Amino acid sequence: MNRKRLFVASYGHFSIDIINSSVPMILTLVSGRFALSIAQIGFGAMMYQISAAMSQPLFGGLTDKLHGRWVGPLGLLWTAVFFAGAALMPTYPLFISCLIVGGLGSGAFHAAGMVNASMSGGSKPTTSTSYFFLGGQSGLALGPIIVGFLVVPLGLAGMPLMALAALPGVVLMFMYMNDKLPTVSRQVTVTDAAASRNHGAATLLVTAFVLFILLRSGTSQGFATLLPSYFSSLGYAPAQFGLMLGIFSFAGALGTLLGGYLGDRYNRRTIMMMSSIASAPFAYMMLHTSGAPYIIGAIGAGMFLSMPHSILLVMAQELAPHRRGLVGGLVLGFIFASGSVMAWLEAIVAVQIGLQQVLSIVAFFPVAAGLVAFFLPTKRQEQPAPVGVPLPTAALAAD
Repeated sequence: MNRKRLFVASYGHFSIDIINSSVPMILTLVSGRFALSIAQIGFGAMMYQISAAMSQPLFGGLTDKLHGRWVGPLGLLWTAVFFAGAALMPTYPLFISCLIVGGLGSGAFHAAGMVNASMSGGSKPTTSTSYFFLGGQSGLALGPIIVGFLVVPLGLAGMPLMALAALPGVVLMFMYMNDKLPTVSRQVTVTDAAASRNHGAATLLVTAFVLFILLRSGTSQGFATLLPSYFSSLGYAPAQFGLMLGIFSFAGALGTLLGGYLGDRYNRRTIMMMSSIASAPFAYMMLHTSGAPYIIGAIGAGMFLSMPHSILLVMAQELAPHRRGLVGGLVLGFIFASGSVMAWLEAIVAVQIGLQQVLSIVAFFPVAAGLVAFFLPTKRQEQPAPVGVPLPTAALAAD
């Protein structure tokens, strides 16, 4: 395992997701200044996420061509610059436009970072990918907390300070995540050839992937986008609900790590089914409780919702090992895009029937996702060995 490359990819993920997770809360905080409704907050968060999501297949293909070089650090730098610049914008259209353009850098980083992370894992790609997502989930957890303690007292002037914190990640990635990744053999296995002839099975598999992602993202992204407004409507101060969201996201980080560990050792489909179904009662619980019961609900919901994340991504990459960046970009991009669209639709419905009612229904989407997971693969695919490119110097040093 190339530990230096994996650590730097995970640290970069931590840095960029601090920025990403802060966007819904910042939109909530500026809603009074720009006279935004709940639906407008959801729409702004959706457009930011779609900018990051829809660009990921493009940057994933570019990552494949460049063998993992350049795309990741430049993406993080791009997002940090435009996030800082948004604080200077005098109107909401300019403010959200600056954030949306910055979201392209997030798409570039994620496409490159996940390829570097999975390739760093050697024979345990799901475990290494789970460390990558552990970094991201930790950033998602810390973002709202930082906003509560930094942006609230300083106003939008706190955004450039958050952006500056991403610069060490840029430097480290240029140092340790910019070597050429190994390529893999073009040999086609019997399993691959048989699968390519079975059009019906392939169609069922793709449909199951899409539905599983859609249902699961509808809950995870819906909660991430709308919980700040929900907790604000209950009378919580920004610093309070920033901590409440942080508990949920930190639990997600632990769930991602646990899911990666289990995914390299046990039946992946069973893990995805059981964790999805188990998340629903905890998600419902965190909406209707406070104090210690809320903490229990947030920890359970965060852990179980996040467990399938790295498994799902590695499972898709194994189906197309020669296009890991492209396939990973498609899957991760669809996760972000579908979740953002679902969150926006949920925000529109919430205007009519209330946030609590909508989120209470959304909490049970993972039950349906767990049933859909029955049609996903159960076993790991045989992967061709890397050929043609020696291990980078950093990898030798890490080992």
